[in-house]
Amino acid sequence: MPLKRALLTLGVMLGMQWTVSPVFASDLASIKARGYLVVAVREGWRPLSFRDETGTLAGLEVDLARQLARLIFNDPNALALQVVPNQDRLTTVLEDRADIAIAGLTITTARSRLVSFSLPYYLDGVGFLAQRGKVPHLSHLERGSLGVLQGSSTLAVIRYRLPHATLIPLSSYEEGLINLKNGRIDALAGDLTVLTGIQQEETGYQLLPDMMATEPLGMAIPKGSQFSSLQTLVNQAVMDWHQSGWLEERVSFWGLPKEPWP
Repeated sequence: MPLKRALLTLGVMLGMQWTVSPVFASDLASIKARGYLVVAVREGWRPLSFRDETGTLAGLEVDLARQLARLIFNDPNALALQVVPNQDRLTTVLEDRADIAIAGLTITTARSRLVSFSLPYYLDGVGFLAQRGKVPHLSHLERGSLGVLQGSSTLAVIRYRLPHATLIPLSSYEEGLINLKNGRIDALAGDLTVLTGIQQEETGYQLLPDMMATEPLGMAIPKGSQFSSLQTLVNQAVMDWHQSGWLEERVSFWGLPKEPWP
């Protein structure tokens, strides 16, 4: 299934309203009056959002933010990027400290009770990173050792698919990379986007051609009828980016798999 069709189908399945007309004055008007868009992003999460060699924020999610600013103001620089830690990604939107959060947020039922989500712009999921040439396929890990972050939902998924594998609990991806380097684990399991970033920064590693548990990423927008024009604009933009091929080109540019589902 082509990427844009899968993402848009997921959006419809998740019940996201991308044709809603505003009931009251939209917050989009106040954004336009302000003259720039405020977007919450992360840093240190290559290739979604990170600081490049010059210290400038870059990545797929930064590209999305700039493209929204271009759409609203005809200027990709009419933008204030607000770096937030993981735990504040939703809070920043809920407390009106950012207009939108584009920060690696998986669309979930629980989160959708707090904020509105755009149509998905990428499908993340559980991937596997191994030393180059040592593990050609997931089937070679059936009795191998896998590093998994403690408390991650990945645990249940992997245990189901690889019931005889030895799972090594980890406190961080950094710890996982150390264990991968010294051979304590055969592969590191985690978010495909994070593992892609590790592969880009470290030499001698490869992503296995396997993925589990597809998870759509979406932009978080405040809930409420006053924000419906903003949500409509964002969702129409995501649809247009898919249909024009711009989004898939950006995904490819940043080295992310184009079709990361089984």
